[in-house]
Amino acid sequence: MTAPEKYLAAVRAVLAHFEKTQLPALDRAADLVVHALTHRGAVWCSEIGHGIQGDFVNRAGGLAAVQAFSFLFTVNDKTAACLQGRPSPAPAERDLEAVRLAARSSNLRAGDVMLLGSVSGKNRAPVELARVCRELGVRTIGLTSLEASRRAKSLHPSGQRLFEAVDVVLDHGAPEGDAAVEIPGYTTKALPVSGFACAVLGHMLWGRVMEKMAAAQTPATVFLSVNREGGPEHHHQMIEQFEKRGY
Repeated sequence: MTAPEKYLAAVRAVLAHFEKTQLPALDRAADLVVHALTHRGAVWCSEIGHGIQGDFVNRAGGLAAVQAFSFLFTVNDKTAACLQGRPSPAPAERDLEAVRLAARSSNLRAGDVMLLGSVSGKNRAPVELARVCRELGVRTIGLTSLEASRRAKSLHPSGQRLFEAVDVVLDHGAPEGDAAVEIPGYTTKALPVSGFACAVLGHMLWGRVMEKMAAAQTPATVFLSVNREGGPEHHHQMIEQFEKRGY
């Protein structure tokens, strides 16, 4: 097989993994989202990696309720040159403090839901965000690779990996190292699958939420493409509807 054919085979294997193993977890995750939206809660999407979270926010055919959660700190604190070598907290501790401060200073409230992700599951920031969310009463859904995470050593001081810190785990099935295709002439595998896997699994989640909301006679606000006839007007109406209802 050529590399494109091998990659398609790897993609099909991930999709088969979703069908065989992830539908019950998707249902549980959808229940968390539906409960939040029907009980004055909000739904947030943190960084999932490689900009994938952008595929869930303000998208044609997507839920208006999914809002981005991100933060950026700028500190202006110039010191004299002779003071710049003073001892300071380790960078890792500063990273964790930034996550805690962002979450506690934000619009996150008990009863909300946060979607977050990490392919390896070992990185400090997503684990810390999941832990702070739990403290705040925010339910969490984690996109991760269980195969990779179970073999990884956490970088978080608690020793937790993402799948151990969230309420519902969605396993996107990426192999350890993410790359899934062997190409002759290369000593390592190539072509990652986690990006497409997170996007597909996320949209499967939002679709299940839409189904459940409609079945409960509380259909969620869904965007129409602004590129279609009447799209801009419809988009404006949907924004107004979301702002009034919250879902």
